[in-house]
Amino acid sequence: QVQVVESGGGLVQAGGSLRLSCVASGTTRSISDMGWYRQAPGKARELVATITSGGSTNYTDSVKGRFTISRDNAKNTVYLQMNSLKPEDTAVYYCNAIIFYNWGPARYWGQGTQVTVSS
Repeated sequence: QVQVVESGGGLVQAGGSLRLSCVASGTTRSISDMGWYRQAPGKARELVATITSGGSTNYTDSVKGRFTISRDNAKNTVYLQMNSLKPEDTAVYYCNAIIFYNWGPARYWGQGTQVTVSS
């Protein structure tokens, strides 16, 4: 059973920083893409950043230059360093991991970690 667990959320003032971590466990297969998504109250879940197993990254425009995604393949862990946080970054942040099987890809989600940025 694959499990994805996020940590590192919390309350921070605008301009501050937080580092989120996410560990995927319960699999011996290589994990393909990993990523961070977020969902603010009353809004749809949106992509924040993704990273391939080879280290290629992709960011949504609103976080470029402020957030950095990285991963440790040996630990099946992905990180999100968030700097210069803004109140509009307030959301539940979800980690995602994709694993390919013979029948196709499966996407696994964590339960989310709350990030609140006060003005």
